[in-house]
Amino acid sequence: MIRRGSTPQWRVVAAVSTACLGLAACTTAGADGAGQPDTGPVESRAVIAVAAAKDRAWAPLRPLVVRAEQGTLTAVVVRDDHGRKVSGDFSSRHSRWQSDQAPLDYNSKYTISAKAVDSDGVATQTSTWVRTVEPKRMAYTGLSPYGASVVGVGMPVVMTFDQPVTRKAAVERRLSVTTKPAAVGGWYWVNDQMVRWRPKQYWKPGTDVTVRSRLEGVNLGNGVWGDDDDLARFSIGQSTVSTVDIGKHKMIVKQDGKVVRTLPITTGKPGWDTRTGTKVIISKEREVVMDAATLDVDESDSEYYRLDVEYAMRLTWSGEYVHAAPWSVDSQGKENVSHGCTGMSLADASWFFNLSKPGDVITYINGTRKPEDWNGYTDWNLSWDEWKKGSALS
Repeated sequence: MIRRGSTPQWRVVAAVSTACLGLAACTTAGADGAGQPDTGPVESRAVIAVAAAKDRAWAPLRPLVVRAEQGTLTAVVVRDDHGRKVSGDFSSRHSRWQSDQAPLDYNSKYTISAKAVDSDGVATQTSTWVRTVEPKRMAYTGLSPYGASVVGVGMPVVMTFDQPVTRKAAVERRLSVTTKPAAVGGWYWVNDQMVRWRPKQYWKPGTDVTVRSRLEGVNLGNGVWGDDDDLARFSIGQSTVSTVDIGKHKMIVKQDGKVVRTLPITTGKPGWDTRTGTKVIISKEREVVMDAATLDVDESDSEYYRLDVEYAMRLTWSGEYVHAAPWSVDSQGKENVSHGCTGMSLADASWFFNLSKPGDVITYINGTRKPEDWNGYTDWNLSWDEWKKGSALS
């Protein structure tokens, strides 16, 4: 009988008796020299037990296991749908065999044949099969940064899923971040379709980072299964950390902890206030068209604008940038007149654009508008203790 549950399902196969090798081997001599009756084939005491389930429920990450009870395994052969042999290892006493190929293919039948002998050398054998699960839905993932990029000290690792994840702990166990030199960090689940990793403190410049996801064969929950494994490598460049003082209309730019320039700027005017908090440059665009229609501002509204903007560095998904604003040079360093972006002269914007890279940090102080959670890379607005609570393994 197969018992279903979270523990392996074992199919126990009764020993198969071996045939006599010859008549002489099947008789003994009595005291008077007369032969005794043949008692029939000798039944092996060894019993072969196979972790198997003849249905479509076998998880691809579960190893196939064969045991010999009261005996020793002499041979185990496992083959997939295509006749290919699945590798595995015996225990030191050959009482157990376990496959080492993981994950197994989805929706595939694996045939298991095994032989064993008891302490008297009497043999038995069995054959069975198992079929792996057929997923209802597959989850595809995106991982960034990628492409051997060089990023700033504030850049988080971001993994996204195109399907909701309900078994977050199972997924998180299959994710890894390796750094050289070593860095303390952790994962935080933003929602059911995004998880991020950041170090406890800003990255150390020169750090090499390798991110791996091993989600093929993983049950993500609600009939969703992992599609494949992913890999990303990137490195941390020079530290560029800036501070924008909204009240004093200036930006202090530091590299490796030293002030390199102080720039006059303008930020959002009343009603269009710039968000405070720590932000990270998401991307850089040499030129971009900014259209107030994306903020639901009608063309008939006096606040409507459509501008060709140069040297734009995105800070939020909703459209907050640092960029060149030559039309507001007279106000820069004096008052806030923008629609929420940080504007500076064409020359200053060009200099800052060429200095900056995605992942560089800009902290905004002395403003009234709070940052929205996850509108951009706002990870650094959480304390380390708060961040750790976002792990499914905490």
